[in-house]
Amino acid sequence: MTEKLAIRTDAAPAPAHAFPQGVRRGPLLTVSGQGPVDPASGEYLHPGDVKAQTRRTLENVAAILEAGGATVGDVMALRVYLADRGDFAAMNEVYEAFLAEKTPEGVPFPTRTTVICTLPRAEMLVEVDALAYVD
Repeated sequence: MTEKLAIRTDAAPAPAHAFPQGVRRGPLLTVSGQGPVDPASGEYLHPGDVKAQTRRTLENVAAILEAGGATVGDVMALRVYLADRGDFAAMNEVYEAFLAEKTPEGVPFPTRTTVICTLPRAEMLVEVDALAYVD
């Protein structure tokens, strides 16, 4: 049996509660839900701007993936949580551009589920978690 390891990096925000940034066991790596938080200051960024929040959030996810030995190209599934259905198109535009930039050519994008919901902080417009398979 492979040991379950907590993933930690200063390149992504420290968790505010009792969970790690990510967990890896064997080839599976999960990334806890990330928001638009500056890793250095812990401040929530880009109030009211879902595009900028989406980019920052995906950068945080990518940093945790890297700390766990993965890349965006290794991601099998992403879940996106949006506070407002009206932000879907703007979020999706940034999401698609980010994945195109970070995924090697010929590698399919991960599956995705998008959920419209109330997020933990009022200033959060988007949150993203991930599941990756690492060779």
